[in-house]
Amino acid sequence: MEALSFFAISWISPQLLALTALGTFLGIYVGAIPGLSVTMAVSILISFTFSWEVNNALCLMVGVYMGGVYGGSRTAILLNIPGAPSAIATALDGYPLAQKGLAGEAIGLSTVMSVIGGFVGIFVLAVAAPFVSDFAISFQPRDYMLLGVLGIMLVGSLSGNSLAKGVLAGSFGVLIGTVGLDPLTAEERFTFGVVELWNGINPVAVMIGLFGISEALTQLHFMHKASVKQVINRIIPKWKDVKRYLPLSLQSSSVGVIVGALPGTGGDIAALMAYDYAKRTTKNPEVEFGKGAKEGLVAPESANNAAVGGAYIPMLTLGIPGDAVTAVFIGALFIHGLNPGPLLMIEQPEIFWFTVGNLTLANIFILIFGLTGIRLFAKLVECPKGVLIPIIFLLSIVGAYSINNAITDVWWMLGFGVIGYFMKQYGYQVGPVILGVILSRLIDENWRRAILSEQGNIAGFFGEAFTSPLSCVLLATIVFIFISHTPLWTRWRKNKSSKS
Repeated sequence: MEALSFFAISWISPQLLALTALGTFLGIYVGAIPGLSVTMAVSILISFTFSWEVNNALCLMVGVYMGGVYGGSRTAILLNIPGAPSAIATALDGYPLAQKGLAGEAIGLSTVMSVIGGFVGIFVLAVAAPFVSDFAISFQPRDYMLLGVLGIMLVGSLSGNSLAKGVLAGSFGVLIGTVGLDPLTAEERFTFGVVELWNGINPVAVMIGLFGISEALTQLHFMHKASVKQVINRIIPKWKDVKRYLPLSLQSSSVGVIVGALPGTGGDIAALMAYDYAKRTTKNPEVEFGKGAKEGLVAPESANNAAVGGAYIPMLTLGIPGDAVTAVFIGALFIHGLNPGPLLMIEQPEIFWFTVGNLTLANIFILIFGLTGIRLFAKLVECPKGVLIPIIFLLSIVGAYSINNAITDVWWMLGFGVIGYFMKQYGYQVGPVILGVILSRLIDENWRRAILSEQGNIAGFFGEAFTSPLSCVLLATIVFIFISHTPLWTRWRKNKSSKS
């Protein structure tokens, strides 16, 4: 009963209820604007709320976090410009659905599935936090490095049937992510003596350029083509669609919770893995991923919202952030005199159950706010291309500049926009590049830690990998992905399906 009372505090207090609603509403629209990241928004809120009561501050920040993770899907679907890295996989099928005139239906379905994923993540946080934390903490640096390599291999599935193109694009992203000062030795890497490169290339500028500017340049080829009239007669998805995709949503949510609970990962990797899972398990032959498959929309949206609950698990029970936003939350808790970690649930269980209740409330507000304003958003893709393309350019430039208020980020954004344009012309997907940038730090740092722990002995590194069950599973998965894209495997699958 005591836990239930802590859970319901934000539900019965008008002030806390209003702050959660406000935070969720703002988060949705912050998440929808490229360049305005949820991490940045929560960081700014700390400076405004450090003198508030802890419950008031947490309500506003939790709302912004939950809303922001969902909000990135709107511009991903409508403009093929993900508002956040976690919406990259959403754009792969969400944007083709909008191009077919189904923007309202796509956003409605993504909203409902995001809420379902959010509830799964919250449920696991409330019920299985200690168990999932024990599993996450068992990962060694070697396992995190292998997880990053697995992510690079998975991007091959985002590039049609060409694993080589996907891995090449992902590796290019890893290369971009290593520009700057070495995190362990502070030695310059790929800076060529340019001081401005010491801090590296901002991944948000890369993302905006690859998705925003490259899309605008690509659309110049279709200036003569009339804009697609959006079908927005029905925003709330049909019950038969919800029922049909519910099993996939629950399975993808499970992937999101597990990946979200691994420190340093987050919703972007969770969405990628869920997308790949959907692509491999969907047996319907007429489903074409990347061309408007609803399965490709349901899986990443369920996973990235479920990853929120997963990210809270190591933060509250171990004091280890699950992603960048929960890292900021740890700072906020310390500012308010709290100590996230193993003793939090023993000494201050009210904070844990209050957070669970607040996340649940914010998830309900996502459903309310997510199914409103869609008609206005859908009008964006009905604008004449002569109006829409300059708007995309303007939003991209403002978004890139607002990262650090630096014109350098704008130039990087424009440069990667041109690179993204030529990649699309030659059949390369731009999604793997930004995913490679995001995964580069995970691979780089944990590779170095793993090698240092083996005193530079690479043979010992692989020897330990084969003796660890977790490492063996990750290695086996990497090998399986490689084999499954070989011509021999493809021929075997075709023969098997023809016989059946």
